[in-house]
Formats: sequence, structure tokens, C-alpha cells
Amino acid sequence: MGSSSRTTPTVAVLLGGPSAEREVSLSTGRECAAALRDEGYEVVEVDAGPDLPARLAEIRPDVVFNGLHGRWGEDGCVQGLLEWLRIPYTHSGVLASALAMDKARAKETFAAAGLPVVRSVLAERHEVEARHLLEPPYVVKPNNEGSSVGIYIVQEGANTPPKLAETMPDTVMVEQYVKGRELTTSVVGDRALGVTDIITDGWYDYDAKYTPGGSRHEIPAKVPQEITDACLDYALRAHRALGCRGVSRTDFRWDEEKGLDGLILLETNTQPGMTPTSLIPEQAQALGISFGELCRILVEDASCGR
Repeated sequence: MGSSSRTTPTVAVLLGGPSAEREVSLSTGRECAAALRDEGYEVVEVDAGPDLPARLAEIRPDVVFNGLHGRWGEDGCVQGLLEWLRIPYTHSGVLASALAMDKARAKETFAAAGLPVVRSVLAERHEVEARHLLEPPYVVKPNNEGSSVGIYIVQEGANTPPKLAETMPDTVMVEQYVKGRELTTSVVGDRALGVTDIITDGWYDYDAKYTPGGSRHEIPAKVPQEITDACLDYALRAHRALGCRGVSRTDFRWDEEKGLDGLILLETNTQPGMTPTSLIPEQAQALGISFGELCRILVEDASCGR
């Protein structure tokens, strides 16, 4: 990288934004911005609000690094805006983002690609509160919010259906509960990096995901080789089936009593957390790829028409 501003690409890092995951996005954005400055880029941090088009017109960045999470940032909305403005951007494009964010449609895409998913139904919240739509145990979650925001586990033998918080959307997903271990695999470019076993007390919720010490990450996961191989294979196939770009993270449940048949693909995240305690940087680090290098790989991959 040359030192004159002409040869140094300007990267606008989008962070914050209006979603339920604003706080996590602020962490992701700040960490990635700091790493990109260390890599020699000119970096401008932009808290994504309604004035985003005007801010970008003013900054005229060479590349946008998408550090947003949740709705607007992860569901194809900001991607469409960046296509319209013709600014190359990181991570997945409009269709892959929208598809991955809609859990029901993503699941149909996975099933069509021959990947293992569990039974689920979409229902209105009043139906979910009225009766068991699936045999317990089952999980109730929003169909299009990320990061375990508002998840209910209805235990085996539960007599009554769950009472959902006001913050839950009108349409939710009711999904068969799969017991077992939480495994996750990242894909960067066209390479599955590794398998992490997420060890928590109880449910891997929002706090455990983003609080140091809330969960332990064991990488590489101590699982049989055929499970490691299957996770790497399924994650790459999921990434391709959705049409993801740059980076994605696919989460699994593995019921070890059932061997390979017990491995289930839960979902693929197109804007995974990128802080030092996050899963992808850890998997990259295990392969000798530093956090700065990882951010650089994403910037170099940026384009439009993704």
C-alpha cells in the first residue's frame, strides 16, 4: 500500500444501525475498523442511520465493509442500497442475505440441496400460545431476527404452550428441538475453516454468545473425524446453496448417540460477529490467519452484483 491518499483505498465501515443487535454491531464495526487501519487502509466509521446514502455520497469510499447485524444490515436491505449506489461491499449480496435471514426459506433451500434440517412450521403467535403445534420438546423463535433474540424452549412433557413476549414478531417459527452439542463452522471465500464446539451451561443465548466467559469455545472440536468432515462439507454446501460471498457461519446440533444421523444444520449467518471473542476470527487464528488478514481478505473480496 502506498502512503499517498490516492493509492490508499478508503473503507467505510458500517456499524450500529437500527436493529435489535445494534450493540454487537458496534463492537464488530469498531474491532474491524481498528484492524483495517492497522492493515494500512483509510477507514471511516459510519453509524448507519436514515442519512446513510448522504453520508456515503459525502465520504465516497472505495469499499464498504458491512459490520451490521440483524434486520436492515443482514437481510438484503443495505446490500440493495449499496448496489444502487454502485459501491463495492463485503459479505453476501441481496438475495443470499435475504434468503439466509428468512429461516423458513433458508431451510427449504438447504433441504433442496440435500442438507439435514429438522421439522418446523411457521405460525402466528396467537396460534403458538393457544396449543402445541409440534410435539414437545420444541423451540419457538423469530423467523427473521438473528443472534438468539427471543427464543423459547418448550420442554418435553410441558403441559401448556409458551407465553411469548410482546417483543416477539407476529409470525414465528416453531421447530423440533434437537438435543446435543452446538457445533459451528465458518466459511471464508470458498474454504470451510474448522469446527468449534460451543460449550455452555444450558442454552447458547445472546449473552453467552457475546459475553467473554459466557461460553467456552473448543477448537478444533473434539468430535469424530466423520463429524468434522461432515460439518466442513455441509457448511460449504450451505454457503453455496444460499449464494453467500465473503464469509458465513453455519450452526449445527449434534446428538452424539445417533452418530452422523444426529448432525443437523440449524442456520447460516451471513453477517456473523467479528470481534476477538467471535467464532470466525478464532477459527481463522487456528489456521494462522490473523484478525487483520481476515478483515483484509473481506475487503479484497468486495464487489457489486454479488
